[in-house]
Amino acid sequence: MPKLFVGNLPFQATEDELKSWIEQRGQQVDELKLMTDRDTGKPRGFGFVTIQGDVNKAVTALNGQDFMGRALTVNEAKPQERREGGGGGGGRGGDRGPRREPRW
Repeated sequence: MPKLFVGNLPFQATEDELKSWIEQRGQQVDELKLMTDRDTGKPRGFGFVTIQGDVNKAVTALNGQDFMGRALTVNEAKPQERREGGGGGGGRGGDRGPRREPRW
């Protein structure tokens, strides 16, 4: 099933509001997820929507349309690129100068 990226969302928008708005424009929503910051839980202003039907038709119908006072950016979601490394710290992450001995 086609997946859409939806950006420029108002931070106060809910999943139910966005789903209703999309369905009022003739698109059948199967799944919808608004992204939040993993540390704070605050909205990040974008999300992903899985729809039934033609992705190009959906993009044409939704991209640039006003949602709660903001012109949405809607396009076909691209698969997430594989990232190297594990992230999240660990390792030395480059040269930070001479290593110090522990104080204890």
